Amino acid sequence: MILHKGEVLFRQGDSCEFLFKVKSGLFKVTRLHENGNMVLFNILYPGEMVPHHSLISPKEAHGTAVAMMKSEVEAVPSAEWYQQVRDEPGRAMDIAILLQEKVRFMQTRLDHLTVGTPAERMELLTRWFNDYSHGAALTELLTQEEIGQLIGVRRETVNRLLRTVE
Repeated sequence: MILHKGEVLFRQGDSCEFLFKVKSGLFKVTRLHENGNMVLFNILYPGEMVPHHSLISPKEAHGTAVAMMKSEVEAVPSAEWYQQVRDEPGRAMDIAILLQEKVRFMQTRLDHLTVGTPAERMELLTRWFNDYSHGAALTELLTQEEIGQLIGVRRETVNRLLRTVE
């Protein structure tokens, strides 16, 4: 299944009748909190099976996944996936490897948040995105607010950083 920039893969609260293997592209995952704050909390990239928290048992979607560019996913009915998990002992190792990879990604994101200056954090984020963006600029994929959430600064700081790069 092909999704274009801005199209939704799944929405916060969905029952997750399908799991999705990201074959190409990128997705941003946001969560709307009760107080109205929208927070970007994850980036999905090729090779991932999502939602992560539903790989072993079903749970409603924690956030909304939106395509950041033309992306391809394979939809797997969750009932079929869970049956395979029960019937195929090796599937547990596959899931463990998927989750390990995501933990390592999150560790890298935490490292990026704790490195020196905002400019250094912006550079690290830009380099990471360049590996997956197929030449699209960071600002074509994310808003200044979202970039700020990923590097731990306010939108105004992102604006200032972008002006110094130009």
